[in-house]
Amino acid sequence: MKLQTIVDIKPAEWKIGYEDKILMLGSCFADSIGEQMVQRSLHVTCNPFGTLYNPLSIAQAINYQLPITNCQLPLVEYEGLWHSMAHHGSFSRADKQEAEQAVRASIETMQNALQEATVVIVTFGTAWVYEMVNGTCPNGKWIVGNCHKLPEKEFTRRRLPVEEIVAAWKPLLERYPDKHWLFTVSPIRHIKDGLHENQLSKATLLQAVDQMVNGKCVNGKLHYFPSYEIMLDELRDYRFYADDLVHPSSLAIHYIWERFIDTFCTPETRNEMTIQHKRWKFEHHIPLH
Repeated sequence: MKLQTIVDIKPAEWKIGYEDKILMLGSCFADSIGEQMVQRSLHVTCNPFGTLYNPLSIAQAINYQLPITNCQLPLVEYEGLWHSMAHHGSFSRADKQEAEQAVRASIETMQNALQEATVVIVTFGTAWVYEMVNGTCPNGKWIVGNCHKLPEKEFTRRRLPVEEIVAAWKPLLERYPDKHWLFTVSPIRHIKDGLHENQLSKATLLQAVDQMVNGKCVNGKLHYFPSYEIMLDELRDYRFYADDLVHPSSLAIHYIWERFIDTFCTPETRNEMTIQHKRWKFEHHIPLH
């Protein structure tokens, strides 16, 4: 008896191993998979700018270069905190100088990790973006990585077209042809956008990734992993969601992780992951006595 529609994933010819250095970028799903890698002692750097959701903000994060002047930093003061409009809220500081230092450190971490990475795994979360249009941002009108709860009047909201996403990413992929780029679309639903709008968003992301991967503009080093499809079809029951009914549960994350390593890792690498995970759990075990 079949109780699931299994997503057919062919084992990849190219494999990820312990010799690789991995850079994870994108939505909080990237954080979840990145944590699985950390627990298994893989060489991974996860989201130097914090969690980012839309494709253009992720691309902007990769494009930042040091040295960078203070006037070029995307800092905005609001309700006693200095926020970077290109970063997650964890980079916000009460002191402007501390915020500048945190932003510069993240750019340095990003660039170092990007230069060393053999594999870059990118998770797109949403095609809906917010543009800051009132001129308070040093670059004027631009797409922000996080609104930081600034007033709604500061932004306009729109959905990126497929062509704009591909146009932003094609130069990046061509700039780093030596790296393997692995794209996935986050299974996390953005229900605040509305369920219909969320579906339109995911469809846009899927089309953009398909155009990039099948365009083969980087010597065949572009790959796709169907985490969104696995969650939608194989794990469609609400018992595979967290209490917010939006994020995948820990069980779902573990299941998608297993599908991922079955696709991109050799049996030898998976065996080593099991050993390293046992070691990690032992080191993080808190004894009762």
